[in-house]
Amino acid sequence: MEGDCLSCMKYLMFLFNFFIFLGGACLLGVGIWVIVDPTGFREIVAANPLLFTGAYIMLAMGAMLFLLGFLGCCGAIRENKCLLLFFFMFILLIFLAELSAAILAFVFRENLTREFFTKELKKHYLRNNDTDVFSSTWNSVMITFACCGVNGPEDFEAIPHLPYSSVEKATPEACCQRELQSREGLFVNKEACLTGVERFQNRQGCYTVILNSFETYVYLAGALAIGVLAIELFAMIFAMCLFRGIQ
Repeated sequence: MEGDCLSCMKYLMFLFNFFIFLGGACLLGVGIWVIVDPTGFREIVAANPLLFTGAYIMLAMGAMLFLLGFLGCCGAIRENKCLLLFFFMFILLIFLAELSAAILAFVFRENLTREFFTKELKKHYLRNNDTDVFSSTWNSVMITFACCGVNGPEDFEAIPHLPYSSVEKATPEACCQRELQSREGLFVNKEACLTGVERFQNRQGCYTVILNSFETYVYLAGALAIGVLAIELFAMIFAMCLFRGIQ
């Protein structure tokens, strides 16, 4: 009976580690996508040190889970106590690190509010100055997502326009409608857009557009994180039970 219980524990351990292996592969894939994605999201990440660090943490965590899932599977099948103990200690460290990251994300969630981005835009945005990382990033975001400012074109009213500009309302070029939403895309009517003709401007704020675009992915990432934490917890329990059951 004890042997059957140990055998059952071993295969359950293998199953949970297989899911950890798959979860690590998913995190690794998402981390790589965030870093190399060519659609403009990479530039948002690169301009924010916190997000930039988070992307590499996700990449590292995915790689570690990928490796530990593989080691856990090997330890369970071979009934190797050293591998099981190694697996338990490292999965515990990862579990605590992920829990700490979730708590920090909750504590600092106010840094992702509409008011925060509006304040930063008005403080640091230099319009069409592409040598400035902050301005270049915002221009890329507005062009890619066909949006303007955080709330709309009115965000730029408090930002002084270029001294040599002859237009009455210095709307950034990135807010003007294009035939193709890329830097190479031709303007529908650049002059009319810059003088404030609304039908040639992208009027919707980027905060709403991006939030709607990534809302599904945020919930998916949250569900995935909860699932990974639950699997890790069960894997640690099974690893310790198997470790104690091996003679």
